[in-house]
Amino acid sequence: MAEESLTLTRLRDKFPEAILETHSFRGDDTAIVRPEALVAIATCLKNDPALDYSYLMDLTAVDCLNLGTPHRFEVVYHFFSLSKKHRVRIKIPLGAKNPQVNSIASLWPGADWYEREVWDMFGVQFIGHPNLKRILLYEEFQGHPLRKDYPVDKRQPLIGPGSPGQPLSK
Repeated sequence: MAEESLTLTRLRDKFPEAILETHSFRGDDTAIVRPEALVAIATCLKNDPALDYSYLMDLTAVDCLNLGTPHRFEVVYHFFSLSKKHRVRIKIPLGAKNPQVNSIASLWPGADWYEREVWDMFGVQFIGHPNLKRILLYEEFQGHPLRKDYPVDKRQPLIGPGSPGQPLSK
């Protein structure tokens, strides 16, 4: 059996109650984490000199509807250490009703846009986000189109010149 990575060992030792599961495949480390522990774990990843995850590569979500999981959504974070040349994926499982997790935009300012995209497309709320509003769709858009139960033939409110309540443009 292969030796576990330093990152996964540190996380399990430091946050034994918060880590639900870990696995590693060909150097691709993953930790599944309780939502309430995200900020503490992200802070550890960034500030622990042995880990030094200085770069948030990506933040996205997965709608697990019909995948047989006990949760509806997963928020997925990909971190990279520029100095140590290692990476880790952190997954946060969330329920269907009121999916929310704390924002990490105060740790990685670039998370601001990623969190807004996940809010816009999936409807996951990021508690403490400085400006959580739509980033890809217009404010009047109803629903979150990357949810698997979003109706593909749903009509949206018309906006812009000539739409109801808007003056015609010249």
